[in-house]
Amino acid sequence: KERLARTVMERTGVAVDPTALFDVQIKRIHLYKRQLLNVMHAVALYNAIRAEPTRDWVPRVKIFAGKAAPGYKLAKQVIRLAHDVAQVINSDPSVAGRLKVVFLPNYNVSLAEQIIPAADLSEQISTAGMEASGTGNMKLALNGALTIGTLDGANVEIRDHVGEANIFIFGMTADQAAARAARGLAAYDEVEASPALQQVLQGIRSGLFSPGEPDRYEGLVHDLLERDTFLVCADFDSYVDEQRSVAATWQDPAAWWHAAIMNTAGVGWFSSDRTIAEYAAEIWKAKPTLVASP
Repeated sequence: KERLARTVMERTGVAVDPTALFDVQIKRIHLYKRQLLNVMHAVALYNAIRAEPTRDWVPRVKIFAGKAAPGYKLAKQVIRLAHDVAQVINSDPSVAGRLKVVFLPNYNVSLAEQIIPAADLSEQISTAGMEASGTGNMKLALNGALTIGTLDGANVEIRDHVGEANIFIFGMTADQAAARAARGLAAYDEVEASPALQQVLQGIRSGLFSPGEPDRYEGLVHDLLERDTFLVCADFDSYVDEQRSVAATWQDPAAWWHAAIMNTAGVGWFSSDRTIAEYAAEIWKAKPTLVASP
């Protein structure tokens, strides 16, 4: 974690505490992967810390990295929002030492080799039913990061192999998400029912994080309210609640390290040896052949 902290400083100029909870989301930037939900949680945490500055908050560093497709305008807007939120939070002395947000540029394998071993929390928060599988979550779990995620893609198998007590699951299932979408995608009801969500969206919409261009995210928030395709608002409260469970577990080091060890031990099932053998037997119908040594 100290090595990653140095890299964060070198690449972004932001000083982070290596003893803090490293909350990591590293993957392609796409609306269904819901980096926006994670950014909104950062804003919710920021609001909560400012409202109760004397509370015993868990020091947390939210680390983002990833790239968007060249023509993916909305994904690039999420990246810009992440940077804007980071600028405000990291510059505010009222939350100093308790919350930092960084977006590491030029994500690649070399950078992943630093981030993955240093991660404490692995964000795997795609809308349920939309992530075909996923491999980054396996690598993070193998390195002892605890997963917070939906029951989507490989998260389902990770839960089965590490145990329900050692993973943080939130949000709708794939069936529930499909049923919610079938009723319509407007998010006004969810926003009306959640004061925290209202405050987050109002802050983003009002220009709190883009004072030089107050209406920069007006369209993003309007679209989210009118057509929450990826159910960001619908899952927001559940996600925030589960993040509180993350913080509570972090404050119990024995419980956290037990869960981390169980993750490393449990994901051996994802071994490429097992995977290739299964493909050979079930898909390719290939039989092993002994090859004599030369």
